[in-house]
Amino acid sequence: MRIITHSCPACGTVIAANELEDNRVMKCPGLDCQEVLRFDDLPEDAREHFLEHRDRYQI
Repeated sequence: MRIITHSCPACGTVIAANELEDNRVMKCPGLDCQEVLRFDDLPEDAREHFLEHRDRYQI
């Protein structure tokens, strides 16, 4: 299992890949940040790994 995260380019808030995958498009949860984050923002290899092993990332 890998820890896959994405940092908001505007404020630096770290978001887990499973949150991005669940929502596909979401507003950054950072305080006063209006940045829109997408699952597609993750590197391709991280997206593929997450989707191939989705069952391991369920909470």
